[in-house]
Amino acid sequence: MESESGTEGQRRPVVATERGSVRGVTEERGVAAFRGIPYAASPVGALRFAPPAPPPGRPGVRDAAHAGPDVPQAPSRLAVVTGPHETHGDEEGCLTLNVWSPEGALEPGAAPRAVLVWFHGGGFTTGSGGWDWYDGARLAALGGIVVVTANYRLGALGWLYLPEIGADNLGSRDQAAVLYWVRDNIASFGGDPSLITVGGQSAGAYCALCLAVDPGTRPLVRRVIAESGPWGLAPQEPAEAAEVAAAYLRVRGVRHLPELREMTAERMVSAYGRLSAERARPGEVGPPMYPVLGGAGLPVAPLAAVAAGGLDGTDVLLGSTQDEMTAFRAASPAGFPMEGATERVFGAGVTDIASRCAERGRPAYAYRFTRRPPGDDGTLGATHCSELPFLFGNFEAFAQAPMLGAVDGSDRALARAFGGALASFVATGRPDGGAGGGVGGGAGEGRGPWRPYEPGAGAEVRRFGPPVH
Repeated sequence: MESESGTEGQRRPVVATERGSVRGVTEERGVAAFRGIPYAASPVGALRFAPPAPPPGRPGVRDAAHAGPDVPQAPSRLAVVTGPHETHGDEEGCLTLNVWSPEGALEPGAAPRAVLVWFHGGGFTTGSGGWDWYDGARLAALGGIVVVTANYRLGALGWLYLPEIGADNLGSRDQAAVLYWVRDNIASFGGDPSLITVGGQSAGAYCALCLAVDPGTRPLVRRVIAESGPWGLAPQEPAEAAEVAAAYLRVRGVRHLPELREMTAERMVSAYGRLSAERARPGEVGPPMYPVLGGAGLPVAPLAAVAAGGLDGTDVLLGSTQDEMTAFRAASPAGFPMEGATERVFGAGVTDIASRCAERGRPAYAYRFTRRPPGDDGTLGATHCSELPFLFGNFEAFAQAPMLGAVDGSDRALARAFGGALASFVATGRPDGGAGGGVGGGAGEGRGPWRPYEPGAGAEVRRFGPPVH
């Protein structure tokens, strides 16, 4: 690693990758951040609806101080609970990733650090690894780990099912390309390519599990973290995906498939929004387009793969929030059924996956996040996404989020406990760091080690947050 000085004496570390060198920035606690690094070529022109291609090489040193553009998308339907986030969508340059290396990791002779590769949620439709929500600096410092976040194609750009033109789980293909990039380049950032944890929340959790059990990417994954995965959502069947694709073409008025590569991303996003509105049903969380069974990266359903031993040899940590579905009710309140929905869509899958792992001698760690915003009357509770500020410690990025509200010392203790436990899991396979502390002060429930999940009346699901009454 080389190093240069920037404004006000700020160190600008330079790291070599297979496609050229990148210049990052040194931030708080000595963490080195490298943002907006291309892991694939821009999916434009002939590369729209094509599998990710290697990015072009670049002479000189690329400035990596800022994240790349978001994948084109509409505003999130859950902004009513997460708070709004401005998007800057552009297909040109959108397939990028971001790396945070903890202090000392880039020094010559430093021991390589465990790596967390994190995929954002957003219903396969919205989100970006470059948002400040997912800034990995504090998590990298807390656990002494390397953190990677990434963009992947969304909506119709990522999940339109038209195999005849190459459109086949392109979002999954992008995520696999991220893992291959990490395997080939992360050592230059102080990471250990043999200690990769793939993680994510919501749609990102679903994709993380798929990556962990898919034979093509499974050898790259040592551990998996899955937060609030929609396990009650079965993969889309090819026949249904083909019908949705046909409906999309009708909405867009496409008569000849080559037109799809010529229209603007804005028009594609707009048509996807219209299709989503037409197909919306009360109580359903799934979007019109998402991973298709039998397509790239999904040879079998992820839960079936788990039951067949797809996670054998993989360390597993997963959980959910206490009141997941209130976010979706807040977004679409008319006629929204709540009875049992949180367990059906999110919670039951946690214990099912953990039980399957335990049966095969590979116990998983399970948690339930229970912290509610101050003054909440039960409308939100510990809703979907509410644990994210506590994992990354980025409270200021969620300043407008009703799901967070005002933050006090007990919340900061909870963030240290939750983030510390998950970072410890990334580093060691055991969520010991930060897991104790008791419910007093808002840390994880109970003292002592967090025990793996074992089916039965005494099964431990570690609670993070105050008791639920």
